[in-house]
Amino acid sequence: MTALLRYQAALLARSHRWLPPLLLYGAFLGIGVQSGQPILDSLGYAAAALLPIAAWLVRVCVTQEPAAARDCAAAAVGPARVHLAAVVTALGAALLLGTPGTLLVAAVSDPHSADHQHEVPVPEATVAGLLAAVACALLGTAVGALCNRPLLRRPGWAIPVTLLAALLVSVAGASPANAAVSGLVDGSLRGTVTMPLLPLALTAAAAAGATALACALSSRRS
Repeated sequence: MTALLRYQAALLARSHRWLPPLLLYGAFLGIGVQSGQPILDSLGYAAAALLPIAAWLVRVCVTQEPAAARDCAAAAVGPARVHLAAVVTALGAALLLGTPGTLLVAAVSDPHSADHQHEVPVPEATVAGLLAAVACALLGTAVGALCNRPLLRRPGWAIPVTLLAALLVSVAGASPANAAVSGLVDGSLRGTVTMPLLPLALTAAAAAGATALACALSSRRS
């Protein structure tokens, strides 16, 4: 797996297909986050922005390899491992974007509640923001794994379904990513920090299940 991960990461880095998600994430933060805004509100926005980015990066990673090269790798180690390496690489790339983005947001935000009446501890808020970002990245990874190859192979279906699914899991009340972001926003109203541990566990389970299903089907639909 180590060699496969290095291979997939090298493919992603050299393809420059990571650049559009990076620019979009930067645009999200540039438009939605301003210096001096309440820290928990800003961290919630930054975490939510990472969900569609993670789904996009999964699509990039599972489709970036030429078919002949993918067949060679699959013959050597099995299609499931090849697909798993692509999904894990996408998740790592999303976290590589989200971690410095979250730290930057925490650094430029106002460490007070939404009404500016209560002080919010910056270290605890930053940790909560990082956990929420990881939760959103995990759920975005689950969306990308379910809405692309091998389950949906045609771009005409995969791309719009990925976008729609990312939007739905971002705003749905039952979504753990929505719960993680809402916990930050609600905490901003009260001036308290709540760690999104349950949403993080649920998104981790969703990402693991979706990835396992995609990997299981990769040998049949490659």
